[in-house]
Amino acid sequence: IVVGMGTVGIAAGARETLKAILAYIEDNKLPDIILRQTGNFGLTGQDPVVKVILPDQSEVTYAKVAPDVAKRIMQEHIGNGNVVLEYKISE
Repeated sequence: IVVGMGTVGIAAGARETLKAILAYIEDNKLPDIILRQTGNFGLTGQDPVVKVILPDQSEVTYAKVAPDVAKRIMQEHIGNGNVVLEYKISE
C-alpha cells in the first residue's frame, strides 16, 4: 500500500489517511502488509491518493481517500479482494 504524502496530499489529509491504514493493520494484526509513503502522484485534485498493489493483481489507485474510506478499502479490497469502485481512478 502506497500513500501519496506530497505537500498537497498532506494538506488534503493524507497524514490522517496513513494513520488510519496503519491503525487498521495493527488492530487486525496484518504483518504481511507493507505500507509506504511517496511524494505526489501527480493526480491534481484527487488527494489523498492511495495505491494498492497485491500479488498477481493489477495495481489499483484510489482518490480522495479520507480515513473512513481507507478503512473501507482495507476491509473490502485488502481483506476480501473486492475493489472499492466508487473511489478507484484510472490513470
